[in-house]
Amino acid sequence: MKNNKRKVVLDTETTGMNFTGCFYMNHRIIEIGAIEIINNYITGNNFHSYICPDRLIDESAFKIHGISDSFLLSQPKFFEIAESFLKYINDSDVIIHNSKFDVGFINYELSMLKLNIKDITEQCNIIDTLAIARKIFPGKKNTLDALCSRYKIDNNHRKVHSAIYDAKLLAKVYIFMTHFQEPLPFLNDNISRYHCEESSSFSKYIQSKIVLATDHENIVHERYLKHMIKKSGKCMWIIK
Repeated sequence: MKNNKRKVVLDTETTGMNFTGCFYMNHRIIEIGAIEIINNYITGNNFHSYICPDRLIDESAFKIHGISDSFLLSQPKFFEIAESFLKYINDSDVIIHNSKFDVGFINYELSMLKLNIKDITEQCNIIDTLAIARKIFPGKKNTLDALCSRYKIDNNHRKVHSAIYDAKLLAKVYIFMTHFQEPLPFLNDNISRYHCEESSSFSKYIQSKIVLATDHENIVHERYLKHMIKKSGKCMWIIK
C-alpha cells in the first residue's frame, strides 16, 4: 500500500560552519528551500526564502553557494519567516541529505527565538537520504551530485549550491530510491498540473499507475538475481 503521508524535501545554505566544536555556533542560515511530495508526486507547493543573517558570509561558503552579503541585506530575518516555515513542515516527513547539518542549523536558529519549539523533530519526522544511500550503495560516494549521476538525473545547472534547486534534485533522487515500480511524473516540467485544484487539500491527487512486469521479464529478472547471489553471496531484493 502506498504511503500517502505528506513529505517535504528540505535543504539550507549558511554563512559557513565551524570545523571544531559545535559546527553551527555563531553561523546562520541564509536560504531555506523545501519541496512538497504527496502520493509520490512533486506538487509544486514549495517553500523558499532567503534570510538576512546579521553577520558576514565566510569566503569559503560564498564560493559554494555564491550568495552575497549585499543581496541578503534586503531579505527577511529568520524570526520573520519562522512561523510560516514551521507551519509548512508541520506533521510531515522531512527528507534531508545529511540531516545532522541542516537540523543542527535550524535548531540553532530556533534556540534564539522566543518560541516553545526548540527542536524541529517536535514538528516532523526526519528522514536522512544520506543514511538511505549508504545502505543502498555501501562503500560508494553518496553526495547529491553522485546520486544524480547514478540515477541519470540532469543536474547540469548545478554550478553552485542552491537550497531550492538542491531540494528539487533531492526530491527526484528520493523518489528513485524509494519507489521502484511507480512512474516518475517529475520528469515532466509541467508537474504542477498534478497538484489538486485546491492547494490546501491533499485528497484529490492523481494516483500513480503501477506497470506490472511480463512473465518473460520476471523470468529474466529472477535469473539476474540468482546471478547476483552467486557473485556476492546475498541479494537484498529476494524475499524468502
